[in-house]
Amino acid sequence: MLMEMKLKNLKDENILILGFGREGKDSYSVLRKLFPQKTIAIADKREISNLSEKEKKLLEADKNLRVHFGKNYLKFLKKYSLVIKSPGISIEQVKPFLGKKQKITSQTEIFFDNCPSEIIGVTGTKGKGTTASLIYQILKEAGFKTRLIGNIGRPVLSELFKTDKKTIFVYEISSHQLKNLKKSPHIAVFLNLFPAHLNFFKNFQDYKKAKENIALFQTENDYFIYNSDYIELKNLAKRTRAKKITFNSRLNRQRLKKILKEKNIPLVGKFNLLNLMAAISVVKIYGVPEEKIKRAVNSFQPLPHRLEFVGKYKKIEFYNDSLATVPEATIAGIETFGPKLKTLIFGGEDIPNMRFTSLAKKILKTQIKTLILLPDSGEKIRREIMKQTTSRLKKKIPKILFASSMEEAVERAYKNTADGVCLLSPGAPSFNLFKDYRERGNLFKKFVKKYAINKKF
Repeated sequence: MLMEMKLKNLKDENILILGFGREGKDSYSVLRKLFPQKTIAIADKREISNLSEKEKKLLEADKNLRVHFGKNYLKFLKKYSLVIKSPGISIEQVKPFLGKKQKITSQTEIFFDNCPSEIIGVTGTKGKGTTASLIYQILKEAGFKTRLIGNIGRPVLSELFKTDKKTIFVYEISSHQLKNLKKSPHIAVFLNLFPAHLNFFKNFQDYKKAKENIALFQTENDYFIYNSDYIELKNLAKRTRAKKITFNSRLNRQRLKKILKEKNIPLVGKFNLLNLMAAISVVKIYGVPEEKIKRAVNSFQPLPHRLEFVGKYKKIEFYNDSLATVPEATIAGIETFGPKLKTLIFGGEDIPNMRFTSLAKKILKTQIKTLILLPDSGEKIRREIMKQTTSRLKKKIPKILFASSMEEAVERAYKNTADGVCLLSPGAPSFNLFKDYRERGNLFKKFVKKYAINKKF
């Protein structure tokens, strides 16, 4: 009853849920629970024939449900007064199909409008999932009632049924979810910022503008925690009214030594220490004692596809960094392993505005011996390496091999790596060859273990 009162503004709307993925299904579940007899619509670009049997049964069982599936799914939007858009669908894609009086919203907006308790929002181009998970684990260790939501945790609307004013929500929040948001969390964490999702946003400025919403609507009673290595985040700090707390690569190690012995931290890479510093800055606001921080961090399990150790086979250490979907993330992975890195598997979807100059320069300064390139951006990095190569650097060019599949890439890694580290860090999205970064990383792990028992290597 309480939730129906809180969401009463939705009751009289003619609602369409745009996108039938993870968030769309959660939105449908919540609305159907609140309004059992209400007519609700769902639109999705997939054909119904391509849905899973479970999805088909869910749609067929609801007699008060309208469905608009297939390539013309956006043409039906004007029939509905309120559209709840999933984050993976661009607002620019939707705008031509909207009427003047239509409202468009999202799970994130509805959640912020109705959540009665504190929200810790975590964003950044990379590191959101790890940082949000660290904050959640430390608060939980300290005895706080907390829930992890967003991309890394549960979809947010169904969580409103389980909350009270004492619950602290740790929300891993993406640029897609932040776009058009008019409220900011009590604690906003901004980890880093560099070009990403340029196939979704008009340009970097549009992407940056979406991200900035995490802090723009804060009050003087809120907190903005940010990495002062980034000029864009320093400028954003001047525009928010929140209390400011900074961290950066210079202060990072000095501060950590006061709390933790770095050798005991179960995270690899300098950037993960920055993630940890951000998490510690948050929990200090809640007065979590250092002993509980230590205990939580030392028991923390690194997340899959984020510099994930797969195993050591035939003297090669394999690491899965499939979530490295921008060149800057690949650079961070290269810096993590230093001279131990001998083979890099790189490449994915070719995003037109993505630049590889800094990555090419970094590769030429390392001891990487073999570069295994996947379509389509693999060819792009090869050209950039050749462009950056001077006569002095010719001897530094790694052996360059191409692979058309993950299996072929792993096979070539075994054949061309004598010892040291082999890192999958694609530096680009995955959708040209794989369903998503998870499938890409899981296939890497599968074939690493498959070829580990192959005697011909």
